[in-house]
Amino acid sequence: MRPGEFKRLLSDGPLLSDGGMGTALVDQGVALGACFEEVSLTRPDLVRSVHRSFARAGAGMVETNTFGANRFALSKFGLEDRVAELNQRGVDLARDAGVLVAGSVGPLRVHLVPYGRVTRQQAFDAYAEQVGALAAAGVDLVLIETQSDLVEMEQALSAAREACDVAVVVSATFTRDDRTLLGSTPEQVARRLVELGADAIGVNCSEGPAQVLRVIQQMAAVASGTPLVAMPNAGGPQRVGDRILYPATPEYLADFARSALGAGACFVGGCCGTQPAHIEAMARVLSEPRQQRLELAMTVAADEPSGPAPSPTKLATALREGRFVVVVEMEPPKGYSVARLLAGAETLSDAGADVVYVPDGSRARLRMSGWAACRLVQEHAGVETILGFPTRGRNLLRVQADLLAAHALGIRDLFVCLGDPTEIGDFPQATGRVDVTPTGLLTLVTQSFNRGHDQSGTSIGEPTAFVAGCAVDLAAHDVDRECRVLRRKIEAGAAFALSQPVFDPAVVQNFRRAYEQRHGRLDLPIFPGVIPLLNSRNADYLHNEVPGFSIPEEVRDRMRRAGEGAEAEAEGLRIAIDLAAGLREQAAGVYLLPPFRRFDLAAEVVDAIRR
Repeated sequence: MRPGEFKRLLSDGPLLSDGGMGTALVDQGVALGACFEEVSLTRPDLVRSVHRSFARAGAGMVETNTFGANRFALSKFGLEDRVAELNQRGVDLARDAGVLVAGSVGPLRVHLVPYGRVTRQQAFDAYAEQVGALAAAGVDLVLIETQSDLVEMEQALSAAREACDVAVVVSATFTRDDRTLLGSTPEQVARRLVELGADAIGVNCSEGPAQVLRVIQQMAAVASGTPLVAMPNAGGPQRVGDRILYPATPEYLADFARSALGAGACFVGGCCGTQPAHIEAMARVLSEPRQQRLELAMTVAADEPSGPAPSPTKLATALREGRFVVVVEMEPPKGYSVARLLAGAETLSDAGADVVYVPDGSRARLRMSGWAACRLVQEHAGVETILGFPTRGRNLLRVQADLLAAHALGIRDLFVCLGDPTEIGDFPQATGRVDVTPTGLLTLVTQSFNRGHDQSGTSIGEPTAFVAGCAVDLAAHDVDRECRVLRRKIEAGAAFALSQPVFDPAVVQNFRRAYEQRHGRLDLPIFPGVIPLLNSRNADYLHNEVPGFSIPEEVRDRMRRAGEGAEAEAEGLRIAIDLAAGLREQAAGVYLLPPFRRFDLAAEVVDAIRR
């Protein structure tokens, strides 16, 4: 169906799509973690029956069972070389329903640079491959759906325009704050997709009918006449045992359909949890005279699903077993949107990072509280975190209250430090009071809270289970003093130490030798800092202007010889990877600091370490 034909179809009256293929398959016994697209090959009659049930309920269009039939998503099941076959089969089974067939194209399920390692060109190629297969199989239109990254939407739409000549619809999904996972507003999404010439735009999945209606109303204000699509889940998802249930009744979805059509949508349907009964109820609404629908339109109340429990701590186990640990730093966001933080954390976890370190109050700059960032990373990205816990700016009462709060939020790993002076930050007039030194705080954590009482000896109910680390300056000018301070921290209960970046394994070896000459064997696990350099300017700036950085002339020469751009980045990666390899004999792990939040570069280093 060419774009012009699609537009004429919608001008004749609203189009009703089907419901949730994935939840329908799970209801029929397909495992929740299975490759749903492969079911088209292993149980074709089941997929065919789902399509037919929605068509019998009144859907004028069904979506192919190809939501994840792209090379990246299929690679998780070892099926990346079967893209054409799975898309072809998906179209064949949908065609048997006897209605229009939309080729379902879901997200790639990877993050694009800079939050992941997949480039825009790689994303474009993957989408072009899938859409080309769907077009060759004879779909009536392409539905790019459940998208959460505007950059990825751009690549998907551009690839679809190049790979086929049928109508292309793009539908985004939104989080509870009415933004995509990477922070775009409905207006931003709508404007960009209209600019790129999508034949219809809209929203699907998300948090339920009320939110989808709210988002559609925001999109309508800037859609410039582009047809709107609205396909919500059947309410907010609820976990009951091993199942995910969706509470919305058919009547509720019917009311939503009236409201959505009244708000300007001309293409409605359902997503997760939407069954034939819901589609049948929505079909009755579409058969109502337009004026009657407008009179009956109503606003739907949103549901609030609960989130999963945070992950248990793993750092202590890794230290006890002597595994080489990879810690990666991620600063909290400047505002309250955490989409980029979570995307980066997922990328690092996929690459094999063990722990994410979240500083709190770094450089005395205003950012989200480290506790909140840690909790969100653990809860949504499934990555364990170390919370930076500076003593500066907290009185003794606040320090202890914050420790209790962190533990209650499931944050067990702490990096205890003094913190940066407020005079250098955003609010130099702020109080920089220090009631307890880092060594004192280590003692408070390990010898009071971890034994079940506060600083005064009063019971806190039950012992905490913190693993507390400290800072060490491996390249300190006053080595005697640094060794004495580190010994006191170890005696206070420090379980690990993080250092500023080093660029030569000999720095670690020399410090270890100096410590052991003065105080005996150094068993404390140390994670030297490693930072991938971007270019020679970056190297020169760090060496000359950032306290604690000392980059050997040899390293700076290598960066100068590498030139600029991709060649310089590649050389910086090689230096970081070589350094990490050289540290295996000297350290318990490494502490990666991604430059300018380039988590893709950090992931490359993690990958190399794991190989």
